[in-house]
Amino acid sequence: MRSGSEVINARIKPVRHRMSFALLVIGLAPLVLMTRATPVTQTTVTGQVHETNSADSKPIPDASQVVVWLQPLGVSGPIPRPQPQTGLQLLQKHKSFVPHLLVVQAGSMVQFPNADPFFHNVFSLFEGKRFDLGLYEAGSSRSVLFDKPGICYLFCNIHPEMSAVVIVLQTPFYIITDRGGKISIPNVPPGSYEFHLWNERSLPEDLKALTRRVTISDDSHSLGVISLRANTAQRVIAHKNKYGRDYENPTPPGSVYQ
Repeated sequence: MRSGSEVINARIKPVRHRMSFALLVIGLAPLVLMTRATPVTQTTVTGQVHETNSADSKPIPDASQVVVWLQPLGVSGPIPRPQPQTGLQLLQKHKSFVPHLLVVQAGSMVQFPNADPFFHNVFSLFEGKRFDLGLYEAGSSRSVLFDKPGICYLFCNIHPEMSAVVIVLQTPFYIITDRGGKISIPNVPPGSYEFHLWNERSLPEDLKALTRRVTISDDSHSLGVISLRANTAQRVIAHKNKYGRDYENPTPPGSVYQ
């Protein structure tokens, strides 16, 4: 038969074990919370676009309106989910689209208001979105939902000199270069990406050749200098009307078109 002290010690021992375990859990809890709360390091991806004239290889001083984007492949941590944008528009004014270049997230709606005192007929037959808004008068507007990624070239079926480009992306990591061709894409998580570049003054095959896989980290976040051949004379790409035929009369007779 155990003595009183032995009984007391037998009862205290499990209590001590439970207290030790509780203290251990309490001690580890801040470490667990710190691990969970540690954010994934993000960096700013930099680079430089250098354009040369495809005719004589001379440098082009204006490297603006080049679109650079990173499509995530395998990224550490959460990626900001691209959200459809609102309030987007391509205004038709003075027989031009304003702006000429528009970059949108997939799922975004774009308005096409007609601010000219005559009719327009906006259409596109390219990969980004095929549509035909039909003939609509001054002061009215139409809209298009750009629901899948791609490059969409827009024209007017009445005025062949009118053109615009809508680039539809599924990534928030992109930039439109300024005149100096500077690339600066902030808040990019480390990981693997596919690098893409678009320039209206360059040939599609030249742009495709620049597509590549890149790895972004704290120690590797520069895309370097990207050499790009361009044609400064190219503004409106050669195109047919919406019926696939030549523009027989760029400006039909009548005050509604002029």
